[in-house]
Amino acid sequence: MDDQLKRLLDAEKRAEDLARQAEEDQEKMIQAALREARHAEERFQARTPDIHSSFLEKAEARAEQTVKELRKRYDERHVQLREMAEQREAEALDAAFTVLADPEI
Repeated sequence: MDDQLKRLLDAEKRAEDLARQAEEDQEKMIQAALREARHAEERFQARTPDIHSSFLEKAEARAEQTVKELRKRYDERHVQLREMAEQREAEALDAAFTVLADPEI
């Protein structure tokens, strides 16, 4: 009986040692994961200015392109309006001369 008790106590001690070792390994893994997460956060924070700068450059390029397109449309519309005004100018002068020449019309 003493022998069985001794074996049970030894088995219990080994089980406790295994459980303690598993807890220590788990804690080490948690700490390693936390360190890795901190390093990843630091790398991200370090890249934030570059990301921001890249975003601003792209936004400025899109804005410049939009302004160019709007200017082109404005210039095209301006030309159309000028041509229409020139066409209507002759008609308006003819009508004015007709009214001046014959005030009864």
